[in-house]
Amino acid sequence: MQTIPLSPIDHVFTGSGAYPIEFIFAYDGHIDTERLTSSLRETLKSFAPLSSRLCRLSGEAYGLEPADEGLVFETLTSDTDYQAAGDYTEYLDSVQSLEGQPLTRIKLTHTPGGSVLGVSISHAVVDGFSYFHFLSSWSRQFHGQPFPPPSYERQLLIPEIDDPEGDLSPDELMARSGIFWCGKRREIPRDRVYWERIELSPTTLNELLEEAQQACEIRLSHHDVISAYLWKNYLPKWSRPEEDSVTYASIPFDFRRVLDTLPNTYLGCAVCLAVATADHDTVIHASLGELAKRLRRAINNVTPDTIHDALRALESIRRQKGLGVLEELHVLNPTSGILVTNLSRLPIQQLDFGMGIPRDFQILTPAERGAVILPAAEGVDIRIYYPTEKRLRGVENGAEVDRQP
Repeated sequence: MQTIPLSPIDHVFTGSGAYPIEFIFAYDGHIDTERLTSSLRETLKSFAPLSSRLCRLSGEAYGLEPADEGLVFETLTSDTDYQAAGDYTEYLDSVQSLEGQPLTRIKLTHTPGGSVLGVSISHAVVDGFSYFHFLSSWSRQFHGQPFPPPSYERQLLIPEIDDPEGDLSPDELMARSGIFWCGKRREIPRDRVYWERIELSPTTLNELLEEAQQACEIRLSHHDVISAYLWKNYLPKWSRPEEDSVTYASIPFDFRRVLDTLPNTYLGCAVCLAVATADHDTVIHASLGELAKRLRRAINNVTPDTIHDALRALESIRRQKGLGVLEELHVLNPTSGILVTNLSRLPIQQLDFGMGIPRDFQILTPAERGAVILPAAEGVDIRIYYPTEKRLRGVENGAEVDRQP
């Protein structure tokens, strides 16, 4: 693999405070370490960017440089069973998307009751779809089965710009790309990450959809309604209306499905941000249907033209301000925003490494003010990541209560 230049959206996930994509998967029984290692080696022949590190191509651009130490794989043994683990992060080694650092870290831990596989990959290398394309391909290789090879032609997303546009303001950048330019990102200490977990049954989902649809002339999806529900029930208690009169709900949109020039198996970040806004009082008093409609309209506004314009804006701001500006870019408003990612179609059933499908899995990405919609046996499993300063405080029945992480 030759050095690959990052696309404009890849660049957003570099530098300090750029969170990776991280999951752990628990299995009954012990995975064969030697077989797992050899199948990983074969899989990486098709997924070469995972064995890379960031290198500087110029004063304002990064690339993925192939490196033997670009992927770290380690195997450990623990005397503590998975169910008794007090902290799931012990099963994970996190990557940092910084120059010279490995961009993939994989950790296999053998416990008394089975194996736990932890995978951390830089968001500059993969998005959610790419992450699970790699894992499901690795599983197929483990069983000697073929898999669709990925494409990582980053040039398909790099706009041709002879000269950067005139100075873009933070408001212009947000309007065009959904990215917020508002102060340096902060690193989130692992011991201060707290998330709440709720499950919505199919019956509850359908009831919420029916309620919202009655107040909305636009056809809504379950995702629209779940996102509106989270916007309405969580953001008001995270923001300060006297300081943040406007709130923002950001929805990552996988644009593989609308850009005909991009292969369906593209390996990299193929996401843009659809952003809906409403003032604090509106979020509190509006119906679920009204908020869902705002979200649906924002998503419907994503077109090939708006995607290319977003990439152009991100390319321009980086060329104008240099790589240092990347640590000031946020995928959601850090004081009055919520980010809702839909991963309800994860191919968990495909992640078999000789011990059947995972009996449990956890997402450990440290993305505060974020919510992730995951599959459940019935309905959906939602993880809500609290702002760091709110991690021990929640709301139950209208009253604040302390929670233990």
